[in-house]
Amino acid sequence: MVEPANTVGIPVNHMPLLKDELDIVIPTIRNLDFLEMWRPFLQPYHLIIVQDGDPSKTIAVPEGFDYELYNRNDINRILGPKASCISFKDSACRCFGYMVSKKKYIFTIDDDCFVAKDPSGKAVNALEQHIKNLLCPSSPFFFNTLYDPYREGADYVRGYPFSLREGVSTAVSHGLWLNIPDYDAPTQLVKPKERNTRYVDAVMTIPKGTLFPMCGMNLAFDRELIGPAMYFGLMGDGQPIGRYDDMWAGWCVKVICDHLGLGVKTGLPYIYHSKASNPFVNLKKEYKGIFWQEDIIPFFQSAKLSKEAVTVQQCYMELSKMVKEKLSAIDPYFDKLADAMVTWIEAWDELNPPTKA
Repeated sequence: MVEPANTVGIPVNHMPLLKDELDIVIPTIRNLDFLEMWRPFLQPYHLIIVQDGDPSKTIAVPEGFDYELYNRNDINRILGPKASCISFKDSACRCFGYMVSKKKYIFTIDDDCFVAKDPSGKAVNALEQHIKNLLCPSSPFFFNTLYDPYREGADYVRGYPFSLREGVSTAVSHGLWLNIPDYDAPTQLVKPKERNTRYVDAVMTIPKGTLFPMCGMNLAFDRELIGPAMYFGLMGDGQPIGRYDDMWAGWCVKVICDHLGLGVKTGLPYIYHSKASNPFVNLKKEYKGIFWQEDIIPFFQSAKLSKEAVTVQQCYMELSKMVKEKLSAIDPYFDKLADAMVTWIEAWDELNPPTKA
């Protein structure tokens, strides 16, 4: 049986990596008591809390944490009519935190994610591992059979082209989960008692041309490299689909990273996912997506961006046009989503105006 780590007695790290260059984004509808467990690792950093649901509810944050909190009223006030692109009653609202941050890096975590233990029993500092992943190059053009060559005790293996060993900048670090796996509703229903107890001590670059199902509960990225593409779509209240927010962002991000020559890593760090969501509620949210993804994934696999698209914003605008042209036939929702993608970029650029050379 896998259990979360006990962090009582672990001192707060007062010399943390990238302290002034990283924000932690947390979407929530409840008090953030879970931060007590994370205090040794996260307290030195600035938090951006995006409160979903009833904006009149007060969210309690443990003492000692530096944070700013935004509810729906704040989102409407800051974005005005463009607030329509931010989902309501869905964790997809977290991407508003990405937009208002002014830091280079983002770490986002869900409030049911606890500190994991490695096989030796040591508490895992997930954020520290994410930072290591982001600060080391990726190798998307040729697979290294020892996985991440920049980890201690590893390197590029015999036969790996020397011309590719410099690698490329890493835009995304995708972490994993012990205990409750990130399964879809049909798999949850078939395997209600399954728990992930396997701690695989590996980090790898996802190869160019390969998509992956990105999970937003334990994720870090370089906001300056890929931030404008980290839009979690239209989900939740008033939408015909849910629980595809992070995956939609992941598909868009991977296509753009491949086009721009950026890397995406997956593997370590692990968190302890404490709570299984209701599979019947999940099935209602996922039902259409389960069918739609059979068309959506081939769409992204075949998506080709133009040579003129040299910024993330330009790439994303091209993708939005493709979504409108090729996916709207599946359901009118995609026409609405394509428009929201444009609105998202417009709102991003308003809050993050390009610096003049």
